[in-house]
Amino acid sequence: MKRYLPENLIRLAGECPFPLYVVGGSVRDFLAGFPLRSPDWDICAAGREEDFIAAAEKCGLAVKSVYRNTGTVKLRDETGAEYEFTRFRSDKYVRGTHTPTEITFTDDMGVDARRRDFCANAVYYDIKAEQFCDPLGGIEDIKRKTLRTVMPARKVFGEDGLRLMRLARQSAELGFSPDEDAIKGAREHRALIRDIAPERIYKELDLILHADEKHGDREAVYRGLKILHRTGVLMEILPELALGDGMKQRSDFHDHDVLEHSLRCAKYASPRIRLAALLHDVGKPFCMLRDGKYHLHAEEGGRIAAEILTRLKAPKKLAEETVRLVALHMRDYDLNMKESKVRLEIVNCYPFLEDLFALRQADFTACKDDLSPAPSVVKWKAVIEQMKREGAPFTVKELKVNGNDLLGIGLAPERVGTVLHELLLYCALDGSRNEREGLLKRVRKMS
Repeated sequence: MKRYLPENLIRLAGECPFPLYVVGGSVRDFLAGFPLRSPDWDICAAGREEDFIAAAEKCGLAVKSVYRNTGTVKLRDETGAEYEFTRFRSDKYVRGTHTPTEITFTDDMGVDARRRDFCANAVYYDIKAEQFCDPLGGIEDIKRKTLRTVMPARKVFGEDGLRLMRLARQSAELGFSPDEDAIKGAREHRALIRDIAPERIYKELDLILHADEKHGDREAVYRGLKILHRTGVLMEILPELALGDGMKQRSDFHDHDVLEHSLRCAKYASPRIRLAALLHDVGKPFCMLRDGKYHLHAEEGGRIAAEILTRLKAPKKLAEETVRLVALHMRDYDLNMKESKVRLEIVNCYPFLEDLFALRQADFTACKDDLSPAPSVVKWKAVIEQMKREGAPFTVKELKVNGNDLLGIGLAPERVGTVLHELLLYCALDGSRNEREGLLKRVRKMS
């Protein structure tokens, strides 16, 4: 492993008056055969932070911050690489709160290992001696692709509720399977996720929804979401979605219940719209429980998605885009919409049309795991091609008149935006209408 370590880190290990270890994800990923792309260099030792800082400064490394209560020191070298040093310690928690309430420093690696989450993450690499130290059998777990808790699972998850999300996320990213004790312990303590800040929950959920980008595993997203479901954590963080478990759908359209369909939709979706894919049918359980049918689930789903993303404190722009896609994903799903109406919909949705198409495709594929093109997308793309052949505009900028032209014929300034949009819809229905004099004539009649 030494050949993958930054030269500055090797030099730092040589300056330290105690063995310096790399621990955590970088060691695990190396042993699992994953490429080390911009890894987080978590390092640790039994030595005091004062001695570590002296060695780091001797090597010319910049000390970013020091947290003496946790024995943590953050460094940066001249290349921008960052290192986080933590002194061997044990932690005590108030049930489920994520932040330790009592810290005791130790010289015992085994004690330090047992404060971590999974044995696969508790393998140490002695930089100077060039050897691995494995106090809890983590190397064998890595070989078997297993996530096993460092202590009884009920204790590990009972200490820190965020580990409930980390179990699903690491399962997703690594392709590792939690052992039954981990699943049982997580399920037993699933309610502790309520003690975790919504921003942290959202961050872990977002990582799960992009877990395939870590090591290229196409099943990663689905695997992580299924772990959330198996442990009951999904019901805690997204109860509106989890209510779809076992909720049947028309067998001529669907092979799966509402929840399973939603998880598969996220699996098939492109990264950009995964959140919308996961939530696209979140209105179905609500509508079924209220009305006994799924009618208007897209519109209700947009409202519910907005409530969920506000609760999770998701980024505002992403939340707005997601809500819009959820609310619109059923437009012309049954292919009964007339072409004139489709043209108007295309123009109104044009700024985000590709995302809407991507969601419709994922939705269609998730119904019966059918990878063929979604019929509604095929239909709308054919209409787009016809509009292009006619020279129909898709945006106001493509009109043959602009705001100055309308002001020049006496249109009130406050009406310019509205009239331009009306002209856009008018021309979308027939591309030959996009002609300067004809449009100005039409505006004069509107005035």
